[in-house]
Amino acid sequence: MQVFGGLPSPYVRKVALVLEEKGLPWNLKLLSPGSEDAEFRLASPFGKIPAFIDDDYRLADSTAIVTYIEAQYPEKPMLPADPRMRGRAMWFDEFTDTIFCASGLKIMFNRVVAPKFLKIPGNEDIALEGERELPRSLDYVESVVPESGWLLGEDFTLADISVASMFRTLAYVGITPSQPKTVAWYARVCERPAWQVVAEMEAYRPAKAG
Repeated sequence: MQVFGGLPSPYVRKVALVLEEKGLPWNLKLLSPGSEDAEFRLASPFGKIPAFIDDDYRLADSTAIVTYIEAQYPEKPMLPADPRMRGRAMWFDEFTDTIFCASGLKIMFNRVVAPKFLKIPGNEDIALEGERELPRSLDYVESVVPESGWLLGEDFTLADISVASMFRTLAYVGITPSQPKTVAWYARVCERPAWQVVAEMEAYRPAKAG
């Protein structure tokens, strides 16, 4: 399986972590959003990362990719079988993609991706807007993380992967968890072998994309 993108992206990292948690073989092709790489564009016609290939099957968008992986490779599930718990898992994934990331990536893009990787000026006003928005997401996470275990109970799921992946991206702009339950939960996530494998890849192969 081939994943296209850069691991500093919370969306690319999400897919990488799901694959690693499931013990599936995969490779990363490092490239930026909008790349004209022909193989990438076949999987992602609008140039969005991540993109994904499994044999002759091509797909873009992290949630779509994870949905496919879960159905095609059901061993070591990252989505609960219980309908209510599965709904909650998808809520946390959607919350992260459309609310948490929407704020955090304003900071990441304008202070890291634009000036360092794309070599264009960032917009500090938008970065500051993201800073003002971010506390509502951080407070929400603190209100729902458990004292022990994972967001949906005993099982580590996509819910934990999605939220934790955005925290890892925020570290690039010096923002780390500070509220006590969130700190403890995030530390548990970072101790997982799959997380450590992906983190090592990320440290070894600094990405061109965010």
